[in-house]
Amino acid sequence: MSVLITGAAGFIGYHLARRLLSEGHRVIGIDDHNAYYDPALKAAREAQLTPFPGYLSLRGGIQTPGLLTSIMARHRPRVVVHLAAQAGVRHSIEAPDAYLASNLGGTFQLLQAARAHPPAHLVMASSSSVYGGSPAMPYRETDRTDQPMSFYAATKKATEGMAHSYAALYGLPITMLRFFTVYGPWGRPDMAPFLFTQALMQDRPIPLFNRGRMQRDFTYVDDLIGAIRALMDVIPHHPAIPVAGDSLSPVAPWRVVNIGNGAPVPLMAFIDALQVATGRTARLQMLPMQPGDVAATWADTTLLDRLTGPREPTALAVGLARYVDLSLIHISEPTRPL
Repeated sequence: MSVLITGAAGFIGYHLARRLLSEGHRVIGIDDHNAYYDPALKAAREAQLTPFPGYLSLRGGIQTPGLLTSIMARHRPRVVVHLAAQAGVRHSIEAPDAYLASNLGGTFQLLQAARAHPPAHLVMASSSSVYGGSPAMPYRETDRTDQPMSFYAATKKATEGMAHSYAALYGLPITMLRFFTVYGPWGRPDMAPFLFTQALMQDRPIPLFNRGRMQRDFTYVDDLIGAIRALMDVIPHHPAIPVAGDSLSPVAPWRVVNIGNGAPVPLMAFIDALQVATGRTARLQMLPMQPGDVAATWADTTLLDRLTGPREPTALAVGLARYVDLSLIHISEPTRPL
């Protein structure tokens, strides 16, 4: 099987590409290696992929007009997994233009390319951020998502709507994936697991927003990749018999699926587990809530389990132990400012 992955040198893109290559699939990976965080980390991830004979590395910004269309015309991937995006809730307050260009402009270019050269399945990353500040938890795919708390969340919600319109107009089978706080080896240095671990290893205070009164549905990256891989083979069809709790559109081959651990973890419990994994004692800096942030996330994974079978999520203590063990070298070193 031939798979195009956008954002292939990113955290999730790297892990997915490695999984598919290890299964013997052909992977076309595109990434622009932008400077949102140290590009050396993306280069190091990609260096793990290039030895595979089935990997083709392409460099470029997905928002470049016609680039993805030419790539899909040349390589005709059976499945496209769209992971490239400008990430980060807080950064979207400081640099919204980057989100407009990549998340909206880049996704538009992808949809146009898929319209011209339709894959059997287009799988696209969304985010748990689309649920906004809704107090009703766990979050279900059929919940309303019209109250975004950040511009990042707004762009992700917009990409879901854009994708639905192309599914309805052109019959493109599309699955949207709402990710919940993914962590693991080779993770992004702007995310809490990396920042907290680095602060512990360098004996610096850990900044805790909302004075630590936060909960997150932490999802280990291997669990996420397993779910994506399984969902690649679950192609939405229209028309289909409606099933209670399914987010399958009544008018298009389009579905949205949560991918999370299925259980929220208090931030202080996360720090306790991280202290055990590192053997270090944390110093805490209590701070007020950040604009655009939410106090808690919690995924209802009933639909995921129904579509892909029962799962055994990685326990937080186990996931953090693996994360720390495989990440100490680059976590211990100072990172460049974002």
